[in-house]
Amino acid sequence: MKVMQSGEDYLETVLILQNRGGIVRSIDIAAEMNVSKASVSVAMKNLKNGGYINMDENHEISLTTEGRKLAETMYERHTLFSNVLSHLGVNRETAIRDACRMEHVISAESFEALKRYFFINGIDIPKKE
Repeated sequence: MKVMQSGEDYLETVLILQNRGGIVRSIDIAAEMNVSKASVSVAMKNLKNGGYINMDENHEISLTTEGRKLAETMYERHTLFSNVLSHLGVNRETAIRDACRMEHVISAESFEALKRYFFINGIDIPKKE
């Protein structure tokens, strides 16, 4: 199943929330993303059916292996792009918004080439997230 951009955003948010405190519920996702609980419910159903998340009897959400892999990919892209743009002088909020769009459209090949370029050229992009 191909995950849409919004699904990738939801997976990334689950990962971020898990990293912050462990337990993730739909209400936490809705608050973090500033969306309705109904929107989260529909997204979680689709992601569960696609095999990207699990939901237990207490409605706690966790990432499957495949869901974690995709979420980590999106988060790595987002972090790199937002930090590079901020490092170049782009306003932080603008950098974050632009990074969110960029992370979904770049190919894996191009992203890996960018990472190699920064590494080979000794360009240190400070972590800001």
